[in-house]
Amino acid sequence: MRIGIYGGTFNPPHIGHIRSAKAAVRQLGLDRLVVIPAGIPPHKPMPEGSPSGDMRLSMVQAAFAPFENVIVSDIEIASPDSISYTVDTIGKIKNEYPGAELYLLVGTDMYLTLDTWYESETILKTVTPAVFSRGSDDIKKVVDYSIGIQSQYGVHTETVINNVIEISSSALREMLPLRRGAEYITEENYEYIIKNRLYGAKPDWEWLRVQAYMMLKPSRIPHVEGCEEEAVRLAEHWGVDPDEAREAAILHDITKKLTPQEHLRILENYSISVGAMAKGEEKLLHSRTGAAVAAAEFGVSDAVAVAILWHTTGRAGMSKLEKVIYLADYIEPTRDFCEVDILRAMAYENLDEAMRMGLEMSIHDMKERDILPNRITIDALNDMRI
Repeated sequence: MRIGIYGGTFNPPHIGHIRSAKAAVRQLGLDRLVVIPAGIPPHKPMPEGSPSGDMRLSMVQAAFAPFENVIVSDIEIASPDSISYTVDTIGKIKNEYPGAELYLLVGTDMYLTLDTWYESETILKTVTPAVFSRGSDDIKKVVDYSIGIQSQYGVHTETVINNVIEISSSALREMLPLRRGAEYITEENYEYIIKNRLYGAKPDWEWLRVQAYMMLKPSRIPHVEGCEEEAVRLAEHWGVDPDEAREAAILHDITKKLTPQEHLRILENYSISVGAMAKGEEKLLHSRTGAAVAAAEFGVSDAVAVAILWHTTGRAGMSKLEKVIYLADYIEPTRDFCEVDILRAMAYENLDEAMRMGLEMSIHDMKERDILPNRITIDALNDMRI
């Protein structure tokens, strides 16, 4: 058998890793590719704030899941307290596949340092190096180096012609907090990164909208679009973080279309208790479930989750962000009710006065529909009147 060994930190894994692996399997005629996320790499420490080994392992497994004859191994991750020396890993693979031809897949930069690795002589007498070529700029360096190690160790180097993607894990770690880089990561792994806010990642806006809109009835999308527009405008006007306002607005109604039974199942799943509900209060459940799902599935901050939680009822002691989301939901451009223009104007003149007006309108509307006003809303109004 021909076995490829493809190690790295995969921090995070990206489509460049996948394309490189596919090229190696095809060009080297590999029967199996063993992908090995590093535990503690010997060459340089893991960047501060890196995900745990188990998290990186999960992402690598997800990235390579669609491919046959690819095994993602935890042999290095399973030893979190010891340095992952390549010579030890190769020895384990050799024992697992006795008699197999072993190919060590490496990038150009790492290849050019092979003779400096721990127990490099053992490595180079056990495997055939297979270097990913980045094009003509690398060829002379690779050829010169390969001649040197062949004369010294008797090992021939294979070159894998790779369809180069100009991206690296380090570049992605810089891009993700800037809401960029989604196109370089598989959909499943991008969701995982955003859910857990790995690398300080913040969701790409278009990606977030697509995820949110898929959870809505089509008829509600114009409202959410309008709420986002209004929330950002209000946030910028009142000195609130516009990114937090945008996130809250995009996600505020993500569970709106669910039935009361579905809401209760979500709340039970997140161990959120619900007491007896008065008439009309079942319509408020989407605020609770929306906040819970936004935090659990989209990794939003506590401030954003709380703004979603109170966007329908308000509450005493609201933050500016909470007021912005409450009012944006009330006055966004598709809203059309008596005195909405007055409320819109007030929202940009006096934030607290606009809140008072909005809460009074909401309570009046509930009474008109023979619904007992929510105690939380009454407390919010009293707080605004102080």
